[in-house]
Amino acid sequence: MYQAPRGTQDILPEEARYWRFVEEQARRWALRFGYGEIRTPTFEETSVFSRGVGAGTDIVEKEMYTFKDKGGDELTLRPEATAAVMRAYLEHGLHNRPQPARLYSLASIFRYDRPQAGRYREFHQFNVEAIGELDPLLDAEVVRLLWQFLAGLQLSGLSVQLNSIGCPQCRPGFLAELVRAYEQHLAAVCPDCQRRIRVNPMRMLDCKNAQCQPAIEAAPRTMDSLCSECAEHFQRVRTYLEAVEVPYQLNHRLVRGLDYYTKTVFEVWPAVAGSQASLGGGGRYDGLAEQLEGKPTPAVGFAAGLERIILNLKSQNLPVPALPGVEVFLAPLGEAARVAAFRLADDLRVRGVPSVTGAGERSLRAQLRHADTFGARWAFILGDAELATGEVTVRNLATSEQVREPRDRAVERVLEAREGRA
Repeated sequence: MYQAPRGTQDILPEEARYWRFVEEQARRWALRFGYGEIRTPTFEETSVFSRGVGAGTDIVEKEMYTFKDKGGDELTLRPEATAAVMRAYLEHGLHNRPQPARLYSLASIFRYDRPQAGRYREFHQFNVEAIGELDPLLDAEVVRLLWQFLAGLQLSGLSVQLNSIGCPQCRPGFLAELVRAYEQHLAAVCPDCQRRIRVNPMRMLDCKNAQCQPAIEAAPRTMDSLCSECAEHFQRVRTYLEAVEVPYQLNHRLVRGLDYYTKTVFEVWPAVAGSQASLGGGGRYDGLAEQLEGKPTPAVGFAAGLERIILNLKSQNLPVPALPGVEVFLAPLGEAARVAAFRLADDLRVRGVPSVTGAGERSLRAQLRHADTFGARWAFILGDAELATGEVTVRNLATSEQVREPRDRAVERVLEAREGRA
């Protein structure tokens, strides 16, 4: 029997209510903050990610799904959304519009990684990008948007982790200090960090291996090496966050995992933190446009993982609204009744009433049991007697009360009940 590929999942109808709830909240908050939806292709030229994300990152080195198409072009399923959005920003001249361009997306992301709780090889993200403006107000705005989105889901025990990792002017000095500090612990850290010290030292601070934690804890702090511009920018971000009462914690170990980040970085953690616990995070990426051969363009944004959010909704036993269900189940008895039921169901749907017609040659009792599985409120029963008089037997499935009445009146009864007039 075929099974879903390892690291992927099927979202069945009973699970869909979580996804719809989270996605609707994401769209609601994005629109409240003035962000417009953007949809980019599922795959891009590989260089969009290798140049944008960074050749020394785990994503590019180990996790990308890369292939050649029949024309010989090298393509990659998107392993993150920001580089693709920036490519679209540059390609379509969005810099000619009022800045910043405020964009959001809900997208599937693909990474070849070891599957674990809340982490899949195909997963889904809510992404927000504000492109074209350096103002620290935007850093605070996207943090606030992420906070409002998660808090709006009624998740409790959240905390914002905040740091600044500097810019190309002040970061080289910090990296030199970081390498000197790590050289004292090099024999004790993991093989990946022994390699990272040569190709991408900042990534050592993002390592989750237990053996590397003492070296990380003893490492210098990025905030102590900021230039005056970065220090002022970071202080203004904190001032804006405090103005809207976003609770945050300074976290000098937070660096994020992608090369394009500069200045502000942040994550939102749930009450129970762990190596894969972040519900969302991001930061400023002022150099990404240049890496994609565009003009210097400041930008800031975040990505939030829907699988992890849903996992936390379930672990906190939070109620999620049920999806709109079937209201009327039409139970036809005989072929002639089936045609009439099919037509009546269509009339109900056009008028906004979710309806299902019983299929197959089933008894009335079997059809009413089927109606219960849909959670329907009403059953419309049509047999020879109802066909002869142009009526329908309306059964209230909660009380088992039923009445035979003209079909138009039966439809009106349902509409009155929906509107609270019955």
